Amino acid sequence: MEILRKAVVVLGMLWVCAAVAQKQPNVPPEYEREGGPYVPTPNVVVERMLGMANVGERDHVIDLGSGDGIIVLTAAHQRKSSGYGVDIDEELIRLSNLRAKSLGLSGRVRFEARDIFKTDVSKATVVTLYLLPEFMQRLRPKLFNELQPGTRIVSHDYHFEEWQHDAQTSFEVPEKELVTGVPSATLYLWIVPAKISGAWRMQLDGNAEYRLTLQQRYQNFEGTAEVKGRQAALISPKINGKDIRFVLVHDNRRGEFSGRVEGDRIEGTVDYGEGKPVRWRASRSS
Repeated sequence: MEILRKAVVVLGMLWVCAAVAQKQPNVPPEYEREGGPYVPTPNVVVERMLGMANVGERDHVIDLGSGDGIIVLTAAHQRKSSGYGVDIDEELIRLSNLRAKSLGLSGRVRFEARDIFKTDVSKATVVTLYLLPEFMQRLRPKLFNELQPGTRIVSHDYHFEEWQHDAQTSFEVPEKELVTGVPSATLYLWIVPAKISGAWRMQLDGNAEYRLTLQQRYQNFEGTAEVKGRQAALISPKINGKDIRFVLVHDNRRGEFSGRVEGDRIEGTVDYGEGKPVRWRASRSS
């Protein structure tokens, strides 16, 4: 009986350990590396990432932590984009370039062994990521400051925390469970906003000059407009890439402003609900 009791205990412990193991990432040793493991991205996730970013033939896709190159290669092969992948694993980079050549894509895509934090991302129209949370947080200021307004960023499973995403989607991916312990994927999308913090001079056709003061936090901002010593807060302000919108109530008139940011200038129209919209423009104050 004592032997039987011990056998039951041992079997119970093995069952518990197995149950716990199923919930933990099961990354093969050959995938382990500095900065986090290399985990292949399933094809269905790749396709959903490219679809979420609406990748087309005019896009230049940069994949930071490109692994086997599947995202850049798929974008180039299926959506005719150009692309660039960087990874610290020189063997994966070599294999990615060989695959690009075999697919006839080497003229449009290339891969390099580089530090992702020292990579020039300024030419990207789309950036794709599958990186651990620590690296997402370290990359956040680089991507916000260096990417052009309107650039789309898509991340697999991890986000930027205080930089709120513009869209999110989750779906089942059973093949991920053997590696990550989770049979699903979540994708996050950001659209890089124009930088608008500071003082602006705003002129409406046929009206006095306004002084705008804007404070921005990623794609959210707030501000005030001042004219002839009177101030009014901007209502429902929003910026999406280069496109800016807000409502301003002044002198008992409600205006819906829309415009486009181009560096240190903004041009657009304001609708007072009185017929033809009025044009407006703004420039940064020195």
